[in-house]
This record gives sequence, C-alpha cells and structure tokens, in this order.
Amino acid sequence: MPLRIVQVDAFTSEPFAGNPAAVCVLPGPRADAWMQAVASEMNLSETAFLHREDDAWRLRWFTPTVEVALCGHATLASAHVLWQDRFLPESAQARFATKSGRLTADRHGDWIELDFPGTGPIPAPAPDGLTAALGVTPRYVGKTRFDYLLEVADEDAVRALRPNFSALERVAARGVIVTAPATQNGFDFVSRFFAPRSGVNEDPVTGSAHCALGPYWQERLGKSELLAYQASARGGVVRVRVVGDRVRLGGQAVTVLTGELAG
Repeated sequence: MPLRIVQVDAFTSEPFAGNPAAVCVLPGPRADAWMQAVASEMNLSETAFLHREDDAWRLRWFTPTVEVALCGHATLASAHVLWQDRFLPESAQARFATKSGRLTADRHGDWIELDFPGTGPIPAPAPDGLTAALGVTPRYVGKTRFDYLLEVADEDAVRALRPNFSALERVAARGVIVTAPATQNGFDFVSRFFAPRSGVNEDPVTGSAHCALGPYWQERLGKSELLAYQASARGGVVRVRVVGDRVRLGGQAVTVLTGELAG
C-alpha cells in the first residue's frame, strides 16, 4: 500500500527557502534499513518518520547517511504535517517521543513553537584541523552535546565561509556551528552549520543548533528572547526563547510537495 510523503520547507513562510524536510506518517514501526533507504532516496538533510505511540508520536530523523538524535526543522515539519493532514486538531499540542526525550510543538497563528532541551556549549580546544578547514581564527571554541561551536569576528566572516568539506569531515562531531553577532535587519545573531560527517555539507537552517546558540547568546547579550538568522544560501529565521534548561524554537513552515512511496 503506498505511503504518503510530504516535503515541507521549515523556518520560512515562503516556498523554496528555509530547510526542506520530508515527512512520512506511518501506520506503525518500520525497519531501520528501510527508513535509511528512503532518506537516502529523498536526499534531503533530514527525512522524518513518525507513528502513534501511546499519547505521543514516535519520531525519528535520518540524513541521507545516518540517523540523528535531534533535529529541529524536521520536527517543525512533522508538526506542520500532523495539523495539515488532520492527524491532530489545530488546537492540539503535538507531542513527540524521540531519542532526545519528549518534545512538543504548539501553534501560535502562523508560527510553530518547539520545546527542546538546551545544549549550551562548554569551552573546549579546537580539534586538529578544524580552524584550518574553516579558514578562520575564532574568538571562542566550545563543544556541545553534538557539535563544535565557534564564534568568529563578525557577520561578514560567517557569510564569507567557504569550508574545506573533506577536511571538515574528519572532525569527530555531528557538525560545526559558526556564529557571530548580527549587524543588520534586527537580528541578534547569525550562524551557519556544516555537517559533512553526517552526510550534509551545509544544512540550510538547523533548529537543533539553536539549542546551543540560544544559551550561548543569552549569556553574552543578556537577553532570553532572541531573533536569529541562519545565513545559508536558502536562509531562515528562528525565534529563540531560553527558559531554564529548555529552549523554545519558533518558526514557520510551508508544504511544497506531496507524493506516494511505493513499498
């Protein structure tokens, strides 16, 4: 029986911007190898699979090459699909059981707010080859649960990055976040995210990276509500609220494609 699959652009209100994710709502669990094969076929930074489990939806995320433990934009896309396709009433909270614990999503008009765990960085030495692969001299280097986080001089330095992805792939981490204070458009900070080791050279808009960026910039800017821009070629806007050890991520989403999976 064919399965519906939906492609959603997340952290944007316009098609063909933000970060695309595929979402497949399943009648029950499927084999890991099958999900990985579908994710490879879709060839997006993440494909999300979910099915009913008790009072929540079991949610898993796959890049074209690996399963990951936390993903923001594909969670945003999943919540969007659950409401759009009427698996949930629009007024209901979307609840997810994941490798990173219980996550939730709530609608606020055209925006969706995710409740995620904070993953603020701690200072750490840069591993061999990291700064050379990026071509930068960082002001700060830290390590989060998943990634390295580097602050560089300014927004222009973030936008100008042209990493050596072959060298960056040798860094032992899910990915690398590079950030700086924003200098325009009312944003508090900008960032980019590179994850060649996880099969994604540059992720367009990375919700889970903002679980680290939120606490990082809260400490430096002295504010708990922040507006972020991820300065990839597609670009995307993330509202960030730091609440204790949790981070609330706000974004918009738009469906761009629906189809059917055979098998």
